[in-house]
Amino acid sequence: MEKVLPFLMFQDGKAEEAMNMYTSLVKDSEITSLVRYGPNEAGEEGTVFQATFTLKGQEFMCIDSNVKHAFSFTPSFSIYVVCNTEEEIDELYEKLAEGGQVLMPLGNYGFSKKFGWLNDRFGVSWQINFV
Repeated sequence: MEKVLPFLMFQDGKAEEAMNMYTSLVKDSEITSLVRYGPNEAGEEGTVFQATFTLKGQEFMCIDSNVKHAFSFTPSFSIYVVCNTEEEIDELYEKLAEGGQVLMPLGNYGFSKKFGWLNDRFGVSWQINFV
């Protein structure tokens, strides 16, 4: 076995936009590879055939699905982030919540000083924690 990594399948050509947003919000993150569909290929030309990116050293793979599915992301899988400061958690949570859905607003739930859970505008679930 070579590696194991989370895989995100986006619809409607949103993979690159999501990667750009995520890597801009999390320091020490980058898009490491990006292959687009070309003319006369299965997916819409210019959308993501396959890409990888890292968030604080954690590698992810993603695609733009060329097939429309009846399903999307679910909160049962989420990206869990531990923040170092309250300013960091407030800013990250606010930016990820724009156009998304709040599942648990930022607050003290007893297991953490400050915690929040949300789905971003792409439908990806995030748990943001400040301990």
